[in-house]
Amino acid sequence: MAVAWARAAPAPGARVPGRRLHLVPAPRRPAAAPAPARRWLVLGICCSSIFLVGLDSTALTVALPSIGQDLHVPVPGLQWTVDIYLLVLASLQMATGTAADRFGRRRVFQAGLALFAAGSLLCGLAPALGWLLAARAVQASGGSMLNPAAMSLITVTFPGRAERARAVSIWHAAFGVALAAGPLLGGQAAALAGWQGIFWLNIPIALAAAALAGRFVPDSRAARARRPDPAGQALVIVMLGSATYAIIEGPSAGWATPQIAGLFAAAAAALAGFIAWERRRAEPMIDLRLFRSVQFSGAIAAAAGTFAALGGFLFLTALYLQDARGLSPVAAGLHVAPMAAAVALSAPLAGRLVARRRTRAAMLIAGSALTVSCAGLAVAGGAAPIWYLAAVYALFGCGIGAANEPITYAALSGLPPAQAGLAGGINSCSRMVGQVLGVAIAGPVLMAHLHGPMRTGFAAAAFPAWCVLAGTGYAVLLAGVVATGRRAAATAARAAALFAAAPVPPPVPAGGPPPAGTPIGSRARAAARRAMAPPAGRHAAARPARPWRRAARPAQTPFPPARGGTP
Repeated sequence: MAVAWARAAPAPGARVPGRRLHLVPAPRRPAAAPAPARRWLVLGICCSSIFLVGLDSTALTVALPSIGQDLHVPVPGLQWTVDIYLLVLASLQMATGTAADRFGRRRVFQAGLALFAAGSLLCGLAPALGWLLAARAVQASGGSMLNPAAMSLITVTFPGRAERARAVSIWHAAFGVALAAGPLLGGQAAALAGWQGIFWLNIPIALAAAALAGRFVPDSRAARARRPDPAGQALVIVMLGSATYAIIEGPSAGWATPQIAGLFAAAAAALAGFIAWERRRAEPMIDLRLFRSVQFSGAIAAAAGTFAALGGFLFLTALYLQDARGLSPVAAGLHVAPMAAAVALSAPLAGRLVARRRTRAAMLIAGSALTVSCAGLAVAGGAAPIWYLAAVYALFGCGIGAANEPITYAALSGLPPAQAGLAGGINSCSRMVGQVLGVAIAGPVLMAHLHGPMRTGFAAAAFPAWCVLAGTGYAVLLAGVVATGRRAAATAARAAALFAAAPVPPPVPAGGPPPAGTPIGSRARAAARRAMAPPAGRHAAARPARPWRRAARPAQTPFPPARGGTP
């Protein structure tokens, strides 16, 4: 804290009547960036952790048939093993980002890794479906801390604009490769140690990353952290949880039953309440003004559609290769390897198109590839040749890889830098929500048309599900066209002007008064005076030693005389 005198500073130890002390916070030193030699080590630690989160969201799909056999789980239960993880990730990510800014990014990052390792251990020990779902929720709670904390750490570690852009590109590439390589690595782990091996693999990697983070990653906090929004967070959880449960359990319980209808009504009411609540908050968890930009809204819709297609594709492919064709987890993972290779190759090519300002071309390629590949799988049948599956899987991977960079660019371009972090968080959450909905929709559509065993009836039952995913790919194409047009750019400029014209409330530091010029009420003014007044009969110099310094009085003080005057 610093002490600012109302007038000229008196002699040491003297107390002059009529002079008041104004406590102002001492400036917090910004976190120094690490040495250049350690920056890439920090990036590697962040990439390894986020690689685990992305890998675990897709690796389990290959082991779903094994889990169903060992734990006697039906198809809706298998959907929940995937969706509960993604649902918790999407619900808590915005809140954990605020916690990282407030309590320290490295601290939250390490806590997330430790919780992720503990959840992985519990998943490997789960004896039944209920225990597995609870452990997956614990695992996802830790994973939700890693994405925003890692992104903030990269921003602090790489202060230069060019280096930061390169680091963020590498980070996004690591996450995308993890999503695509999940089925391949998951099949290998399941073959060596059963489906539990997918979770055992996470534990040493997460603990090693946490130890390295404590040794090499600098800690930092935001100069002004956003205030937590527990009410908004609760509404998001109710909305996503109710909608997901109703979609998954609807076919078995009946769409017209009071239970399913009540869940859909609860989701709609939570959405309406969330919008009304966020409009009233000075610091909303999700600033709804961002959606006035057609460019941003189109990018969010494209992100949700892309990952909905990915979630449905992985779920249906795992059942098709193992239950319908009788392949082992290793063979199923090898069959999906062309998709992972296509993602790794197409992502940098899409980045080059975006760098040359051909974002629309990249989005057209992505949407067309997703549509054609899903349509090709719809007509593949139960005995399609391997070369046909490899070609279609590779085409689907091209669509996923080509969509990542243009979606991120469209979501963030045109917005002021102060809103880039919030826009990036919404973009990341929309992808997870899309993946949740993709799995939740594909399963009920499949089970509604399945007659007989999976080996003989899968191809006919999966036809409408693949058609739904093809329609999702076409929606991605349309959203990409809308988000990259001239009208979208104009709305993005108007949305940025709204943020530039809006007054930003000054920070209110803990333990100190508002900044100069901030109007406060008479009660708050009197309470501040009482809190800062020295004890009776004692001098200010007799107080215990504190990190105070004398500073010149601000040009305008928020504490006017008790009578008269305006703040």
